[in-house]
Amino acid sequence: MATPERNPRWDEQLQRRLARGEETALGELYDQLAPMVHGLAGRILADQAAATQLTREIFAHVWEHPEDYDPALGTLRSWLGALTHHRAVERLRARRAAERAPGAEAEIRAVATAARVQYVVDSLPQPLRETIAVTYYDGRTYRETARLLGISEQAAKQRMRLGLELLATELADERARQAAAGDGNGET
Repeated sequence: MATPERNPRWDEQLQRRLARGEETALGELYDQLAPMVHGLAGRILADQAAATQLTREIFAHVWEHPEDYDPALGTLRSWLGALTHHRAVERLRARRAAERAPGAEAEIRAVATAARVQYVVDSLPQPLRETIAVTYYDGRTYRETARLLGISEQAAKQRMRLGLELLATELADERARQAAAGDGNGET
């Protein structure tokens, strides 16, 4: 018997047989490639029941739409692999979206904002960054910060004020960009 890996003509012949409605062609295809389809689906979905269901759906699709396969673009095996991968990833994304707890969007935004704040602080000039880090991250007063950095209390206050103003400006600009992006994507 020809195997799908070694005989591209097998792919074309099998497709023609499927198009004619030969059930034996579907059985032959299933025998040859179901382990690959099921294994790939199982690796992506990490759920054997879901992989079994997807495998059935893939072969049902092939039975109902044999014309979707184009032998000129590759082997039947690679086409089924790509189809399986695409549908498994879609299913995984849908499952993850459904599993998201209420408030997950707020948590994602909080994490994104924290990352943005850290990025802005990291991009500040060294004296401002150092003053903010010592004061806020280490939980010190501006007096303690001034003493630790060897600067005047006035200089510590000025650095803090300027650093926080730059941070506030950047975050306000970021919020404005997000609002503009939200308005421009069709949301109402």
